Amino acid sequence: MAGKWIICIEFAYGCADQNKAQKGQICKWQPERQVLCMRLRRKIYDSLLNWKNTAAGSSALLIEGARRVGKSFIVEEFGKNEYDSYILVDFGNVSKEILDLFEHETSNLDLFFAKLSAFYGKSLHLRKSLIIFDEVQQFPKARQLIKYLVADGRYDYIETGSLIRLKKNVKDIIIPSEEDHLELHPLDFEEFLWAMQDESTAALIRQCFEARVPLGPALHRKVMNDFRQYLLVGGMPQAVVKYVETKDFEAVDIVKRRILHLYRDDISKFASGNEDKVFAVFDGIPAQLTRKEKKYRLSTIRKSARTRNYEDSFNWLGEAMIVNNCYNSTDPGVGLALSADYATRKCYMGDTGLLITQTFMDRPYVENELYKAILFDRLNINQGMILENIVAQMLRKNGHKLYFYSRCDSVHRENHMEIDFLITQKKKVVPLEVKSGNYRSHASLDKFRRKFSSQIGEAYILYTKDVQVKDGIWHLPVYMTMCL
Repeated sequence: MAGKWIICIEFAYGCADQNKAQKGQICKWQPERQVLCMRLRRKIYDSLLNWKNTAAGSSALLIEGARRVGKSFIVEEFGKNEYDSYILVDFGNVSKEILDLFEHETSNLDLFFAKLSAFYGKSLHLRKSLIIFDEVQQFPKARQLIKYLVADGRYDYIETGSLIRLKKNVKDIIIPSEEDHLELHPLDFEEFLWAMQDESTAALIRQCFEARVPLGPALHRKVMNDFRQYLLVGGMPQAVVKYVETKDFEAVDIVKRRILHLYRDDISKFASGNEDKVFAVFDGIPAQLTRKEKKYRLSTIRKSARTRNYEDSFNWLGEAMIVNNCYNSTDPGVGLALSADYATRKCYMGDTGLLITQTFMDRPYVENELYKAILFDRLNINQGMILENIVAQMLRKNGHKLYFYSRCDSVHRENHMEIDFLITQKKKVVPLEVKSGNYRSHASLDKFRRKFSSQIGEAYILYTKDVQVKDGIWHLPVYMTMCL
């Protein structure tokens, strides 16, 4: 292996090297190899630092996210960089001795910590050590113990997990009130650009958004090219790492297929008694999103299917953070959540790169036409689902709950409207329409603006061209969704 270059991918700041090598330097912690360091930065790291400094031991931190989104890696890096020592207890692969320790020996915390320290071979220092409960959903009693550990005050605690909110994972335990919560999503476009060693473009995008000025033909073309790569790769850390290493979409597709198989295994394992319906909803997502209105029609699964019978399936996928559910707000004038019709929804994949692979899951990579269509900017109307899915993903990453507006009225056509997304800004409703670059009209948006004129702030069309204002509507390139 002498002389071979490999890439050291970091999910936080700094380097795994003991010498804290900076980006681009040669690491020497593996003498038989030369390692080129590159940081895969995650914005959540700043949130972890803020929690550490403000909570100061008064609360634990619970990080939720889908499987393979990078939870374990980021908190372990945080423990390495920000504490004198840390212990990671992985409840997904934990020994019987540790389970017995948590089950039977927590009444004496002095002995509990002494045994924990001895088992992992790490010293614990007062107010300078971190204890991580990884995959805590696998052992809910450890989560219940947080109340007493925080009250004890010796160390800091971070919990990570998927499927945290499932009933089976909170049954028979008291949820500690001493928890702060964070969600970890797939890498957003800015984090993807960082991984591609582009530290400046995202700041320029924000500057142009604030000033409402176009980037200009050359730069817009360059950013759209980067954005198309982001669509295809997605934001799952393993997929991004593979793309940075290889620039090979087929190799990335293999990684994404493994993640999708993992999700299916989770459904089989954890959606016990309901797995057939969860599979049906999950497998039907691409077909549902190719429809013009994109609302999820259960009748396509089974003619006799009813919402009440599948509600738990949608909730399961949403709580696993595999999908982003988007609900119809029937009267935005009184508030999006207050008028939400939870029986009428759209169901987007949590990661658009995974959606692209899932759409052709039954065929080899070479037959996946979406890769070619996206790379060469040839998305047809049905494939426009990709743009709508990425907008949903970016809005969700920015903390928005997802709502749309749909009203069918075949008698009075002026009342028939479909608005892709609704968000709120400055106590105003903001309608968002996702269009192709060559769209010809926005009739629904015009009608919506007239009907709810007193409640509406700005209106946006998100599309593949540069910034412009037309008919009183701001037209933004789809990558500027990151600014909303």
